[in-house]
Amino acid sequence: MTAAPGYAPRRTLPLRVEIVRQFKRRRTLAMFGLLLALPWVLVIAFQFGPQPSGQAASSLRISDLATASGLNFAAFALSVSASFLLVVAVALFCGDTVASEANWSSLRYLLAAPIPRDRLLRQKLIVALGYSAAAVICLPLMALLAGTVAFGWNDIQVPGTGELIPAFDILPRFGIVIGYALVSQLVVAALAFLVSTMTDSPLGAVGGAVGLWIVSTILQAVEALGTLREFLPTFWNNAWLDALSPELDWSGMVKGASVSVTYAVILMAVAFRRFRVKDVVS
Repeated sequence: MTAAPGYAPRRTLPLRVEIVRQFKRRRTLAMFGLLLALPWVLVIAFQFGPQPSGQAASSLRISDLATASGLNFAAFALSVSASFLLVVAVALFCGDTVASEANWSSLRYLLAAPIPRDRLLRQKLIVALGYSAAAVICLPLMALLAGTVAFGWNDIQVPGTGELIPAFDILPRFGIVIGYALVSQLVVAALAFLVSTMTDSPLGAVGGAVGLWIVSTILQAVEALGTLREFLPTFWNNAWLDALSPELDWSGMVKGASVSVTYAVILMAVAFRRFRVKDVVS
């Protein structure tokens, strides 16, 4: 069978079309609005809430130092959001992308356009990962801006020791922090995307990914599992704190990145393999 005149698979579903479609979704605008507003809400909470009492330097937590500088505040905002809010954001963008088409009964029409199945998944995954990356990046950057405006551009104070590190020395490491946060969220993205290809319920895809992440967090706290916990995707979630220590330590971040990337590659491969043979009826 010959293709229709002018038909070129590589021209179907251009990225710019999918980017615009996803940007116009209310959930996209609502999520970015929440991520950009959260740092300012935290600033207000610190400004009007009770001030932390004096503590020994050795017992200072990241929350105790949030008002020490803009960089301290950005690190605090990332620490409180990375384990849930960012997980929800990434799961939303990656879990909703295919399942929503099935829910609207438009997935079969996209494939009948025809758009090759692998290309459909690839284009949607690229756009979903792009919005997920933007979500992970915008929160700490907005927190850095809000913290600097509210608490000043001062040297960063290290949790636990209270040691001061010049702000301009630590600023390049903040890029490492954001980069590691991106890599650690790949597991959530891949898991949500896989579930999205298996269901026609967007909430089911998002909730399934978030639920499994919560289960991993619970198992991480079970010390009886011993070293097996190191293979859980959530175990190395806060390894980025090593980038803000006086001596940069890569060991935890390397292990965490390897676990995250391994899980992500496997889950994405399963998603593509399963979708190729799926009977799409919606």
